[in-house]
Amino acid sequence: MKWNPGKSCNEQMDLNSIATNGRKLESTRKPARIVLENGAVLHGLGFGALDVPRTTGEVVFTTSITGYQEILTDPSYAGQIVTMTNPLMGNYGATDDDLESAYPFASGFVVREVAERYSNWRAEESLDRFLERNGVLAIEQVDTRRLVRMLRSEGAMRGILSTEELSDAELLEAARHTPQMAGLDLTKGVTTKESYDYTPSELSPSFSRRGQGVVSPHVVVIDYGIKQNILRKLSQHGARLTVMPSTTTLDEILEQKPDGIFLSNGPGDPDAVKDTIAMLKHLIKREEQPIFGICLGHQLLSLALGGTTYKLKFGHRGANHPVKNLISEKIEITSQNHGFAVDWKTMPKDCELTHLNLNDHTVEGFRHMKLPIFAVQYHPEASPGPHESDYLFTQFMQAMK
Repeated sequence: MKWNPGKSCNEQMDLNSIATNGRKLESTRKPARIVLENGAVLHGLGFGALDVPRTTGEVVFTTSITGYQEILTDPSYAGQIVTMTNPLMGNYGATDDDLESAYPFASGFVVREVAERYSNWRAEESLDRFLERNGVLAIEQVDTRRLVRMLRSEGAMRGILSTEELSDAELLEAARHTPQMAGLDLTKGVTTKESYDYTPSELSPSFSRRGQGVVSPHVVVIDYGIKQNILRKLSQHGARLTVMPSTTTLDEILEQKPDGIFLSNGPGDPDAVKDTIAMLKHLIKREEQPIFGICLGHQLLSLALGGTTYKLKFGHRGANHPVKNLISEKIEITSQNHGFAVDWKTMPKDCELTHLNLNDHTVEGFRHMKLPIFAVQYHPEASPGPHESDYLFTQFMQAMK
């Protein structure tokens, strides 16, 4: 429901229905369970797409307090059942203005409690209705604290979320038959099917292009599961964007005559995206266009330069991760979503470590000493409060000049 300033509060909302505008009545909902591959069983109530009897995937958690809609529609969460550590979700509803992609990619959603009602002048529907409309099965009334402590101690695990009347043993067997995330190339399932020129949405009132009146550099964006906010940021900084599929060949890229190449975020194991790694090796050898990578793009660049990656125990997912910029010696509070990391010991000597995670000292960014190539593991476009990582987009624009 959109807020109309010309109406009173009583006119805005039917007070008789205020208690049920956020979720289904409990009498219409189903008991649900989430079963992990270690045998743990957590009970709750299903909501969202209750016509979907089960969903499987890697069970992970995020420490973000808000942003559930952006999380659900981030393609990097493909193949994963996302657990929110913040206990209350859905209190501000859902709106199409906050989508990071056309629809949710998360396999399932786990929360402690769904708000009885939502209150936000921008909201168009409840979180429950958003999940139902987009076919995402979710569960509430789960002890998410216990679940997250389990994932932190034992690591991310395969799991199944189900409303089916099956035994725990049957669901456990199904969870253990879910593919491991390591070795999975999920990019082909989330990338654009064909190339397109990006046009900023007129629905975004905050959009304003920088550097108006100057020639816009042409950037080819390789889409491994890109978030819309990355495209908005690049465009705001003055770039003209052509978005191309993850399977794009080197010849197809060069036909565009780009001034720069951007490698996006995305899901799955970077080492499994073999064709892209081979293509990037040839692209780097040309020593022509500046290249900027974020998240999966950062990992793919590292692999193409000769480095290796490894799977983190439970990953980095949240909006409050401290990262040190080793060049400026400043600390950035960053938004993150990744389950793999770069092993710096394997990187070539002509690469310089530029950013370091202060929680576990994993690699958060690097630059090439001789070529205009740089990348970061975190999400500078997300701006979780501060906008202190925005300089990376400026740096990319300057590199193309």
